[in-house]
Amino acid sequence: MKLVETKHAVGHVLCHDLTRIVPGESKDAQFRKGHVVTEDDIPMLLSMGKEHLYVWEVDENTLHENEAADRLASLCESAHMRRGEVKEGKIELFATKAGVFQADVARLDVLNALPDIMVATRHTNTAVAAGDKLGGTRIIPLLIDRRRIEEAEALMGTKPLLKLTPFREGVRAGIVTTGSEVFYGRITDKFTPVVEKKLAAFGVPVAAHRLCDDQTANIVQAIHEVRAAGVDLVLCTGGMSVDPDDRTPAAIRESGANIVTYGAPVLPGAMFLLGYYDDGVPVMGLPGCVMYARASIFDIVLPRIVAGIRMERGDFTRLGNGGLCLQCETCTYPNCGFGKE
Repeated sequence: MKLVETKHAVGHVLCHDLTRIVPGESKDAQFRKGHVVTEDDIPMLLSMGKEHLYVWEVDENTLHENEAADRLASLCESAHMRRGEVKEGKIELFATKAGVFQADVARLDVLNALPDIMVATRHTNTAVAAGDKLGGTRIIPLLIDRRRIEEAEALMGTKPLLKLTPFREGVRAGIVTTGSEVFYGRITDKFTPVVEKKLAAFGVPVAAHRLCDDQTANIVQAIHEVRAAGVDLVLCTGGMSVDPDDRTPAAIRESGANIVTYGAPVLPGAMFLLGYYDDGVPVMGLPGCVMYARASIFDIVLPRIVAGIRMERGDFTRLGNGGLCLQCETCTYPNCGFGKE
């Protein structure tokens, strides 16, 4: 840093906060560390008794924290995001639509491994609302060698680090409620209302619903009937375990679905099934835990399905880390570690 006369400080970067005192009114920083002095600032600085200033020496090979944060934000930002104002060398990104937020974690790790650079984000595959904060960028020092940012840009290329996939509009669900005990009226169906409520949270109505017993052929027929109603998503409730009367997985297979997974490293929700029909419509087999657990595998998967993100086997194997719900006395899901990769 160096000492300069205030009247010659335009364009220089302040090394520390400068406090202004107004007796009986306020005492606060009028200019913050990192502020770039402008011509309009000179009268105020002189009125504060600042005839000289300590400033950082900046040359063509040096970037100020605000410019560096801007260039880092450009590496992250993509459609359906907006930037907040740069503040103290930090830029935050916000969602402009509700949807599923995803970060390219492997590339994010590479970026954050570079000295003096940081990008912090929400967990990948998180459901967000419009206006939610997605991430923030900044450099650690006040100034950074321009070549460090250029290195980051070269490593990241042109593909954004962050992505927001909006929830699809007009998605309609079909539900097949299985179980002879429900079909014959021995017990009240308490499963379907839970699923309907979870779907409604994402604006998805139930367009077709069938009740059937535990016979495989009848479940297959019920699936075909809800599919014929033109739904965008099929949900089969119950009958997902290994009991002799639990035949839903076999019925989903026989209905023509290509199974992605039957079973997931998530508790509650280990007996979950996901498949897709040839026309791209997904089908899920929901284990009984979905009916009573505050959060389960269904809550983790549903946002991605509504957003139209096709899931693969690997998406499920990665759920093991964070896939154990602690079933806290006061549930804070989704604001907890459950289901977070």
